[in-house]
Amino acid sequence: QVQLVESGGGLVQAGGSLRLSCTASGRTFSSYAMGWFRQAPGKEREFVAAINYNGGSTYYADFVKGRFTISRDNAKNTVYLQMNSLKLEDTAVYYCAAPLGPLLVTLIHEYDYWGQGTQVTVSS
Repeated sequence: QVQLVESGGGLVQAGGSLRLSCTASGRTFSSYAMGWFRQAPGKEREFVAAINYNGGSTYYADFVKGRFTISRDNAKNTVYLQMNSLKLEDTAVYYCAAPLGPLLVTLIHEYDYWGQGTQVTVSS
């Protein structure tokens, strides 16, 4: 079992930055990949970014490339999502998630554990 707790969400103006954190407990953190997803009101949950078990490989949705950076600190059991140049359309609940394996994956059904989510609101 893996428990995930997100933090760092909040209200920010367009063009601003936020850093989300997700701290894991349970299984050995360095043994599995991590991902971030988001869900805006009335929309499906969508993939944002993923990172493999040791941080050596990352992957991003096209709409965040060049603006968001995913990273992890295995000594702290934490994955981060640095979000820069935020846009109004980035407003959503952001979720971290963990699959069972060490390789990064991008599909929702490939993730087995989910956090409770943290709200990010971008204002004009």
